[in-house]
Parts: sequence; C-alpha cells; structure tokens
Amino acid sequence: MLVSRRSLLKAAAAAPALSLPGILRAQSQTTLRFIPVIDLTFVDPIYSTAQVSRNHGFMVYDTLYGMNSAIEVSPQMVSGHVVSNDERQWDLTLRDGLLWHDSERVLARDCVASIRRWAARDGFGAELMAATDELSAPDDRTIRFRLSRPFPLLPAALGKAAIQAPFMMPQRLASQDPFKPLAEVVGSGPFRFVADERVQGARNVYARFDRYQPRQDGKPDWTAGPKIVHYDRVVWTTMPDAATGVAALQTREQDWQETTPHDLLPVLKRTGGITTRILDPRGYTCMLRVNHLLPPFDNPAIRRALLGAIDQSAFMTAVAGDDPAYQSSPIGFFAPGTPMASDVGLDVFRGPRDMAKVKADLKAAGYSGEKVVLLVPTNSVAQKPLGDIAADMLQQAGMNVEYAGMDFGVVLQRQLKKDPIAQGGWSAGVGNWQGIDWLTPAGNSNLRGDSKTAGWYKSEKMGVLRSQWLAAANLAEQQRICRDIQALSFEEIPYFPIGQYKQPTAYRSNITGILDGTAVFWNVKPA
Repeated sequence: MLVSRRSLLKAAAAAPALSLPGILRAQSQTTLRFIPVIDLTFVDPIYSTAQVSRNHGFMVYDTLYGMNSAIEVSPQMVSGHVVSNDERQWDLTLRDGLLWHDSERVLARDCVASIRRWAARDGFGAELMAATDELSAPDDRTIRFRLSRPFPLLPAALGKAAIQAPFMMPQRLASQDPFKPLAEVVGSGPFRFVADERVQGARNVYARFDRYQPRQDGKPDWTAGPKIVHYDRVVWTTMPDAATGVAALQTREQDWQETTPHDLLPVLKRTGGITTRILDPRGYTCMLRVNHLLPPFDNPAIRRALLGAIDQSAFMTAVAGDDPAYQSSPIGFFAPGTPMASDVGLDVFRGPRDMAKVKADLKAAGYSGEKVVLLVPTNSVAQKPLGDIAADMLQQAGMNVEYAGMDFGVVLQRQLKKDPIAQGGWSAGVGNWQGIDWLTPAGNSNLRGDSKTAGWYKSEKMGVLRSQWLAAANLAEQQRICRDIQALSFEEIPYFPIGQYKQPTAYRSNITGILDGTAVFWNVKPA
C-alpha cells in the first residue's frame, strides 16, 4: 500500500493543474478548500453520531456555551447565567444580536426546543433533563432551568464539543422528531450551509454568515471565545482515497486535509509548504462494538472470553504504524491521560495472545459457531484497517465471521437495526471516537447502560454508578467511582476498547490560525 500511495503522489505532483477538477480553480482567493475525513452523510448533527456531522454542526450552528482546548467551558451564545434558589434555578441570558440564517431573531423558546431535542439523543443531556423539573422561556432572552437537585455540571453539558454537541436551531426544526434526520439546515453560527451546491458523496459548501456577531470578550480557543471568520467560503471536497488528498495538497488544489495517513507523513515532511500537526493530544479512542441483543454477544461470558483475543497494539499499528508517539495501548474505557482514566483491569490486554485458550474459553462460555456479522466501513481511512484486524482476530479465535464491508453511511444506518441476523442485523462493528467522547461516564454514550445506543448495552449497576459520579463532591471521588465503572465494564463488556491513536492533520503553510481541538474554521486565515 505504501508503494502504490507514493507512486500516486509522484504522478500527481508531475501532472498539470488542468488534470484536477476545474470547479476548484474557479473559486476565489477567499475560499478555503478542505478535505474531510469522510463524506457528510447526515447534515443533522443531533441525529448522527458521526464526527463529520459534528464538525459540520459547528460550522452552521452555535452552542450556548463553548469549550476550549483545556476542556473548560465559558458562555458562547449566552451573555452569562444567574444561579439561585439553593442552586436549583439557573437563568441563562442570550446575547443581543443573535440571528438565524433566515434572518429571524434567536429566541429563548428556540433554545428550549433545541435542548429538549438534543437531550433525547445525548447521555449528558438526558442526565441534565432527569434533574430538571421545568425548562422554560419566561421571556425572549431567558432560558430557565428549575431543577429537582443541584446540577453544577449544567454549563459543561450545554458546552460539550463531543458527540452529540448541543447545537441550537429554530424551534420549527428543533420540535421535530430527534430520531429522524432533518434535511433542512438553518443555524445561527458563523457559516451558512449552501444546500443547493451540495453534491452527496463529493462536495459541501459553506458561506460566511455576514450577520453573525462574535463574542466581544475572550480569545478564540476551539469552540470558545470570538468566532471570527476570514474566508468567504469553505468548500469540503470528499476524497475517498486519502493519498489522493495528500497529492491535492502537494499540487495546491486543496488547502487542508483533516486526517493524513501516518505512512505518508514522511512524504509530506519532504514537501515544502505543508505543515503537519496533531490538533488534539487526546487523540482517537477506538472500539469493537458488539450487539448485546443477538447471539453470540448477548452472552456476557462469551464477551469476557473474547477479551483474551484483543491485541490493542495490533489494532493501533494497523492505523498509526509502529511509532509509539502516535499510539497508546493498553487503554480502558476512558481516554488515556485524562482525569477519569485508570489502569484498572488493563492486565487482561498485556502479554501475548493465546488463541488456543481463547477458543477453549469461548466454547466453555457457550459459543457454538453462531455467525458473527462484522460491519466494516471500507471507505474510512482508520476504520477499514481496524475492521480488517478485527475480522482476522475473530477468525483466529474460532468464530464464524462474515465480513460486511460497506460505505460508512450505510454502516451508520445498519448499526441502528435491532433485527435478527437473517433479516439484516449485525453482530459487531469497529469505530473510532475522539478522546473527548470518552472523558466521563456522563459523556461516553457507549457506557450508559440504558440500551439506547447502538450495541444496546443495558445495566442497572452502571446507571447507579453514573448517578453516584454525577453527585460526587470532588475530583478524587469522581475518580474512585470511575475505577469502579471500569471494573464493572470489564465484567459486563459494553464494548471492547482497542486502543488510542493520535491523528495528524496537514495544511498548506500559508494557512494560519488553525485552532487546537477539532477542525473548526473560524480564526483561520491566509498568511
């Protein structure tokens, strides 16, 4: 693969500019040309759990609070808040001058409807609403929470940048079913979505919203502070092959590639005028998701027996190469290097894998050759190699594997199915999440145990521990509870953690102002 990629780069560098799409050449100097990691299948970031949908969300929507690269939250759409009644009432005041892209004013009732729609899909939002007796808009600028108990993490919930982020949208859209994707895109963020220029699978276009009013205080830092836009347009061009994107950077046909393959970093470093860097040191945490509703993974003993087959290092090497600077293993159920992470239970991943023992353990646990349908997004730079390793690992463990390779968007839809295998169901699938998605038991939807997330993990014990964590008085108590959560996770196996890798991004060196965190497009400008 490395040889063929480099051959492609060499050929592309030698080719004249006319060989690449003319539409890009016709765009103005104030157009930023960006290559997302994968195609934007869903434009509704509340419905979708895809990172690309979340990044799209931050282009066109705004949030009540913002998060900086140190995971601290601060007011964004709100000017501030007042807490009263023994911390059981929060009054959030919207800033002046907020407008939707259709030029209507942003009103508190829009935000109330948006919070409700988001909370129906997000674990942290569900926790907030469980503590809320009444959510209302007493006037056009005030959002009021009347709580049944104190919830000091309210700004953290409303300011999270992880999936699903609490994006605000007009009431007429926010009132629609959160379990059906919206097709219309109207936000109040710094960019407008140019729907009539969208080409599914190829291109998405955003235009600067001239009537957007950035915050006047603070400094730009991820989704916090002033969101000042310097480009008139941002064009996302989907390139299924990452090496083609690297070539487009070299020939100046593209400005920024969200994720660059690790094996091509040496090529880019030898190319003048291109910068590579890691935006988020928390990296990407990866998982082998299993379906708790269907055999064989409805059996917790089978899930535990399979732990012995998991080689996290093999998974990470397949994605990030063998440079230890770009990968971390073993990891548990919280992002390594973050406050809730611990080494509880990690010994199961250490040492060589004994597949003969795993086969015997699986048989003793009750595995009798049931088909395992493994979902693999074949057009994903990271998830395709994860899926290949998972298929090989399951087969070595003696499982009857059906490799179901398909487009990422199809995987997103199929993993929501609860049907039996014979009717299009599934058994397992690989996935990568940003480390920020695995920070806490409130934010990691895969750990909730409420059977609402694909995989359908259900656990009363986990719900009790999560409630204890939310009520914890200090960080030390939170960390103790998270050690208990990790211990329970190794007993019940909501999913298999398969390692963490750090993902470089690459951009032309005449682009400045790219912020740490995820790919956001304010503050970015030509040098």
